[in-house]
Amino acid sequence: MKTITLPGIDRPAPNVVLGVMRIGELDDDAVRTLVGTARDAGIDFFDHADVYGADLHGCETRFAEALQLTPAERAEITLQTKAGIVRDGPYFDYSYEHLMASVEGSLRALRTDYIDILLLHRPDALVEPEEVARAFADLEAAGKVRAFGVSNHTPRQIDLLKSVVTQPLVVNQLQLSITHAPIVAQGVASNMQGTEQSTTIDGGGILDYCRLHGITIQAWSPFQAGFFTGVFLGSPEYPELNAVIDRLAAQYDVPAIAIATAWITRHPANMQVVLGTTNPERVAGAAQGSDIPLTRAEWYELFRAAGYRVP
Repeated sequence: MKTITLPGIDRPAPNVVLGVMRIGELDDDAVRTLVGTARDAGIDFFDHADVYGADLHGCETRFAEALQLTPAERAEITLQTKAGIVRDGPYFDYSYEHLMASVEGSLRALRTDYIDILLLHRPDALVEPEEVARAFADLEAAGKVRAFGVSNHTPRQIDLLKSVVTQPLVVNQLQLSITHAPIVAQGVASNMQGTEQSTTIDGGGILDYCRLHGITIQAWSPFQAGFFTGVFLGSPEYPELNAVIDRLAAQYDVPAIAIATAWITRHPANMQVVLGTTNPERVAGAAQGSDIPLTRAEWYELFRAAGYRVP
């Protein structure tokens, strides 16, 4: 498993992580099997959010109840969670009071004294950066959160936070897959008239911005065709792409899902792929893509087969 370095985290981080937003209905044995498979593959990084599960903090609670981690076992893993979404509405709340209450709830649910990384979960149009800065400062001073980041934020939204937040923002979690790659594709077709791909939709090149500022991109929904529209792997809607994936999978002797992972991990931005499956076999297969050395020709062939234009 290839690893990267995240500021504020005292262990190397795998470039494939396990998201646990769907474990709420799993029993103890299923959760332990899923996490055990991930650990066997070199994944010791788990992505949560307060809103995951039928109840608030539901998946965090299910994770802790099933695993019953000792302090030594807790120290061997990285726990990341998110705050800011209020499901009654829905709406977003980055007030000091909401962020502090959310973290306290996550600490109780996860049965831990500290969160390794806290992310702001989607932008809040009513954000008051000073409120976020105060919450981050108090959480860090109390030892309750060790590092901070954001999710689905644009460059200017990050700059606004950084105007008062003193801690490094180490992560930006963004949707990214071969078939949903505007943050990559726009740069390839920049300044091309009449090409939808050239349109900037993220406020000005979030991929390059994150690379310049040392922010790790975490790719969520890495196998989704679009915004929760089903997976592209094996889909009859993507025959050319799947033909290329299957050929490369045979060439590298890995399952197809590993090639879909490798397309992201091959990028020199050193991104992390966030798996959302509860199928242990898919977790193990995806993890094999961690360090597959796709050539430039292979990477671009996949890119073109997904429907993107290479001028």
